[in-house]
Amino acid sequence: MQHVDCFHTFLRETVNLSQAKLDLLAERVEVIYQALKSDPELGPLILAKKPQGSWAQRTIINPQGDKEFDADFMLHLQEVLEWAHDPKTYIDKIYAVLHRHSVYKDMPHTRKCRCVQLTYANSMHVDIVPYLHLADGREVIVNRDENRWEVTNPAGFTAWMQEKDALAKGNLRKVIRLMKYVRDHRDSFTGTRSIILTTLLGERVSELNALLHPGCYANVPTALLTIVEDLDRWLQANRQKPSIADPSGSGVTFDHRWDQATYAYFRERIHTHARQIRAAYDETDPDTSVRRWRELFGDRFPEPSRPSASSPRPAARPKFPVPSLATTTSHTGRAG
Repeated sequence: MQHVDCFHTFLRETVNLSQAKLDLLAERVEVIYQALKSDPELGPLILAKKPQGSWAQRTIINPQGDKEFDADFMLHLQEVLEWAHDPKTYIDKIYAVLHRHSVYKDMPHTRKCRCVQLTYANSMHVDIVPYLHLADGREVIVNRDENRWEVTNPAGFTAWMQEKDALAKGNLRKVIRLMKYVRDHRDSFTGTRSIILTTLLGERVSELNALLHPGCYANVPTALLTIVEDLDRWLQANRQKPSIADPSGSGVTFDHRWDQATYAYFRERIHTHARQIRAAYDETDPDTSVRRWRELFGDRFPEPSRPSASSPRPAARPKFPVPSLATTTSHTGRAG
């Protein structure tokens, strides 16, 4: 059974990062930004800021247990010709501002490969990513480990995500959050980066699929079923790690973000989860269906509301048809 209302409650009360935390994040990023702009050395080079990653794409979720949640923002900087052959200087300069700041110098802050990370105790960490438009037309971020530029296209990625989410009736982002929850809270396919998971799930959404299977993205559980089963079929056809291109059209790939072992584990776990989703979706007994959804999502997946004795019995929902290539309805164990 679909249990659409249960999915809405689960997303709202368990999976999604709360609005209060999102507001606190935005507030803290603005304070960091103003501190950087006020610096006499770095401030004149700063042009703007904008969210990046799961914060920008609205796929950020609550962290597991007492762990911090993380969010990125891009710090748009002017190009400094003297640093052209030493890109890591941009990260070093941001770090130096925090290191001498009256507040941030006493907070954990460190230089990472592509950012400077600032940590708030028992709360969150914020990654500050230097971002430039070079004179040759490239949009770039810094790879500090290799002291080189990496081409990026954040606007292109956002446009791609918006297009795919619209095709999925606004349910792609919710599916991504649900699968990130399975990874983080159910300890499944650990090691697979969010950018790869987001790309692989988004690439499975297609206009052709919507035309051939009307209603395949009609609601959250149906979109979850469609997208994960399509991903499973694609993965099963690729035993070796395939190349994953940045869908923004930047020309780069995400191949360096995982290895064959991580890919093989991801492939195996998605195969299991596709079967779990199909079994829970097709189950006609409400209690058994909820139990099967909980085998995927855990005990925080809610019970459906029970109608009172005087309430009219709801009409049965039409069941979404099994996609043509789905072949299994076997029931498996707990995620992870």
